[in-house]
Amino acid sequence: MSIHASGNTGTGSGTGIRLGLRANLPQFTLLVAVNALVGGMLGQERTVLPLLADDVFHLSAYTAALTYIVAFGATKAVTNFFAGTWSDRYGRKPVLIAGWLIALPVPAMLAWGPSWGWIIAANILLGINQGLTWSTTVIMKIDLAGPERRGLAMGFNEAAGYGALAATAMATGAIAEHAGLRPAPFLLGAAYVVLALGLSVFAVRETRDHARFEAARHTNPTGNGHDGELTTGQIARLTSLRDKSLSAASQAGLVNNLNDALAWGIFPLLFAAHGLSIAQIGILAALYPAVWGAGQMLTGWWSDHIGRKHLITAGMLLQAAAIALVAAGTTFGVWATAQILLGIGTALVYPTLLAVIGDVAHPAWRARAVGVYRLWRDGGFAVGALLAGILADAYGLTTAIYAIAALTAASGLLVAARMYETHPRT
Repeated sequence: MSIHASGNTGTGSGTGIRLGLRANLPQFTLLVAVNALVGGMLGQERTVLPLLADDVFHLSAYTAALTYIVAFGATKAVTNFFAGTWSDRYGRKPVLIAGWLIALPVPAMLAWGPSWGWIIAANILLGINQGLTWSTTVIMKIDLAGPERRGLAMGFNEAAGYGALAATAMATGAIAEHAGLRPAPFLLGAAYVVLALGLSVFAVRETRDHARFEAARHTNPTGNGHDGELTTGQIARLTSLRDKSLSAASQAGLVNNLNDALAWGIFPLLFAAHGLSIAQIGILAALYPAVWGAGQMLTGWWSDHIGRKHLITAGMLLQAAAIALVAAGTTFGVWATAQILLGIGTALVYPTLLAVIGDVAHPAWRARAVGVYRLWRDGGFAVGALLAGILADAYGLTTAIYAIAALTAASGLLVAARMYETHPRT
């Protein structure tokens, strides 16, 4: 029986299961909306928290000020790994609901926490929330989409998350400009978590049977010999080291989020040091994820037609150039241009890396492979915050930014040298 990504056929005998975006459009659209709320939870911090560290808690060292990103990134990275395993073991929906339950106290802790330790604790909970909810919505959309439109599905998923992140970053910047850094900007996050929990409990449906249906009819398009059931240890080794495309994607994902940690924690401080207002910083903080988010709907679809590898390589090199432009710039216009270029580069990379994992991994262990990849990718938040903070304390903000640009270029070249093309059409 054939499986069409358009959803016109591919119904399991007696099961009613169909793969494809069209066949699963209501649930797919609902999951896009839920992932927008996941991104919004992260967006509530993007403009405000770096300024909060400086203005309210008076953290003078960059490394100390970025501890919240380290806490968030390390927690999210580890949670991603378990999210994949738990999604296979217990189902996707219970993991999604657990992630939203854990997020309930986060906005209040950010809004009224009396010490920096409360902010770090809130980001540990936020990391768990993001690891469970974002990983699960990724896995569920891959389950529903089928093999041929995986890039487009990931484009919609990531566009929703980062589009909402951008809109929330801009909104919280505007709110903070008029109402102060706390508590008003974080009330948006409180609304997001209540709405998302309600949707996850009452409207989202389990998708694990879609993966099982695809697994029963799966053929390996890449010819890499990774079919069948594998242990979690085997999957971790394949994704991290042994398979050239999976491991190249993992290191590129780590460096990509290393860049995001730089944009999250260092860029606002650089902009503030040059005299930009909170509202202007909010616009710049939103511009990069807005372009990134919107662009992924195109780049995910594009990777389904021309393949994955070259888009990832080009995207990493463009990110490197954009980061270097931030370091060289001194005006709002130059920085806005750099943020747009950084958004385009990230849009080329982000959904395409997830599509690579979906291409290579067998449906029987795909959720765990996504978890391992996201372990590496979101570990980049912690690595980036530590590296950028240490370099900024030792050599200044500009040198730290140039160093990250060089590392990003090296990552793109490694993808070009190591990754094989994974999309079956190519």
